[in-house]
Amino acid sequence: MNLLRKILFPFAILYGFITSIRNFFFDVGILKSYPFDLPVIAVGNLSVGGTGKTPQIEYLIRLLSDKYKVATLSRGYKRQSEGFILADETSNALQLGDEPFQFYQKFPNIKVAVDANRKNGIEQLLSNSNPPEIILLDDAFQHRRVKAGFYIMLTSYGDLYCDDFMLPTGNLRESRRGAQRANIVIVTKCPSNLSLDDQNAIKKQLNLSSNQSLFFTFIDYDDVVYSNEKTINVAEVKSMNKILLAGIAKPESFFAHLKQGNDECLTFSDHHHFSESELQEIKNKANDKIIVTTEKDYVRLKGSILSEQLYYLPIKSSFLSDGDNFDKNILNYVGQSTRNR
Repeated sequence: MNLLRKILFPFAILYGFITSIRNFFFDVGILKSYPFDLPVIAVGNLSVGGTGKTPQIEYLIRLLSDKYKVATLSRGYKRQSEGFILADETSNALQLGDEPFQFYQKFPNIKVAVDANRKNGIEQLLSNSNPPEIILLDDAFQHRRVKAGFYIMLTSYGDLYCDDFMLPTGNLRESRRGAQRANIVIVTKCPSNLSLDDQNAIKKQLNLSSNQSLFFTFIDYDDVVYSNEKTINVAEVKSMNKILLAGIAKPESFFAHLKQGNDECLTFSDHHHFSESELQEIKNKANDKIIVTTEKDYVRLKGSILSEQLYYLPIKSSFLSDGDNFDKNILNYVGQSTRNR
């Protein structure tokens, strides 16, 4: 913890008090939460960014979209638009935000919408002529105006919420007690060989209630990087001279997976919008080398002057074990909710 964060400790106490009062008002009904008559699954975290929400949402889309009409609803962080927008063929990353636009491009059989007001966003989706049967709320754990039917909370391995503190001293958006709202807690970004003893130690540390389920996932990298026109095996990419480029919250594992020798790693802020001068500087650094970036960055960069040498590496969330039980939990909730309708 750096010195400035320590100095700001009194503000963290104040921020924690304010968020606790807000949650209390929602819990007792002074502030109203709105339920909806369809399955609503909220995916989020207690901390700021970098826990792997996007691959987890994509996992749920793959699990559900063959059987149900699925919609995702995000706020569209750092988008250059306002209000409710339903993605269509005219949409782009600037209008939707990079993550929703990624969903739209990868999963053409679902609806993708953005709205900072999640209650209004759900109402708009349900008023559509072909409404969804399930809504996945992206980064909505603290959005208490909507009462989701099922909550999935993510926490990163090596940066567990139980070891963290409130903003600005730590990275928590609300008190650790907020984890009690979760039906499922997932420890993300684990080593793929994390032992059962280590998993049990984390389980003891988190001390979840008996009605909560705990799962462990790791980032599963694709074997291939992709451009607009071609693909290259990752094994070959690792041996090539290249530039690695990331504008995500925690890019260390991406760099570590691909970096070899004298490869240069260029880091930008999460959801960074690249200026023309920055793009030209990157192109000059790369010269005739390929540039490999994350999938989230690629949706913002693919139409730029970097396009001819730009590739991206897809990732997905995979369970260390008990993935079938996770699927069963989700499908049981959805099936029961749709029957109750």
